[in-house]
Amino acid sequence: MFAIEARKMGYRVHTFSPDSDTPTGQVADIETCASYEDLDSVRDFAKSVDVVTFEFENVPSATVEAASELVGVHPRGDILHTTQNRLREKTFLSDNGYPVTPFRKIKLIEDLYHATRELGTSAVLKTAGFGYDGKGQSRIRSAADIEPSFAALNGTEGIFEAFVEFDKEVSVVCARGRDGDFAHYGVIENAHSNHILDISFAPADVTPKVAAEAVEIARSIVETLGYVGTLCVEFFLTKDGKLLVNELAPRPHNSGHLTFDACVTSQFEQQLRAVCGLPLGSTEFYRPAAMANLLGDVWESGEPHWDRALAIPGVKLHLYGKADPRPGRKMGHITAMADSAKQAVEFATDARSMLITPS
Repeated sequence: MFAIEARKMGYRVHTFSPDSDTPTGQVADIETCASYEDLDSVRDFAKSVDVVTFEFENVPSATVEAASELVGVHPRGDILHTTQNRLREKTFLSDNGYPVTPFRKIKLIEDLYHATRELGTSAVLKTAGFGYDGKGQSRIRSAADIEPSFAALNGTEGIFEAFVEFDKEVSVVCARGRDGDFAHYGVIENAHSNHILDISFAPADVTPKVAAEAVEIARSIVETLGYVGTLCVEFFLTKDGKLLVNELAPRPHNSGHLTFDACVTSQFEQQLRAVCGLPLGSTEFYRPAAMANLLGDVWESGEPHWDRALAIPGVKLHLYGKADPRPGRKMGHITAMADSAKQAVEFATDARSMLITPS
């Protein structure tokens, strides 16, 4: 989707990935297939382009640093280094006064016992690095869960977070340009299933006070980081109306995919504008919108019924070009626009259910 926006605006696209025939590679002018650890290939790639950005956090920071020797990289490598590790990210947020759930660093089993004594046994233990969509997480409910959860870390560093009894999850997708200009898409509400984003809709069902506070926190975070590009701040909203920052995503985010159809400037075009030094675009929504993720499970009984889904008014289909529809793998999404966010959610979820309705 980023490459599509770049091509629409006349840019040539060169993508670098360990895989070939990637979703971006299918749209790009040039696709380089090499390991992220092959720094000579990374430098050759960097020599061929005018600016570099990335679309997920798990690119090694050494890769980004090698590219930045030769060309501008946005967001910067040090920001990637912070956000690709839960412990470094939470420490940055806490040290700068942003609201987060209480947490502790876990290296030894004794650290975990000490953390449960301090913060209680209702908690989540996560690997510090390289986790997403619920991967690398263990729920702790009692003392009996302590040792199995620690064993699941497999010797890696972990982060212990007190469990949050939240009312809902929301996010703010925003962007900051090279000139410091800031733009945002308001507050988007998100629902997850099995730790994977299932439904997003905008505008979120939150009070004006919560919406203003969430946007202000996001603005402050990108300013503190000196960020350039699109960033998503994911929040828990507690039952008493308190916002807690859960995670940062230094890139266009799944919850912002609905902007591709629903907004004057999508989050992907915004990323393009930011990293290329262009003015940020309007984030105005044409209408309330919703997105339903399409996982590989949708293909379980064969080819989905695309015609049925697309017969619903206001529905649009986006497939990513991934060849193997594995269960739990994000293969695409459906968006819908309507007169209200609630109605847009109904359209999007109805369309998705029609994909797998028996003949």
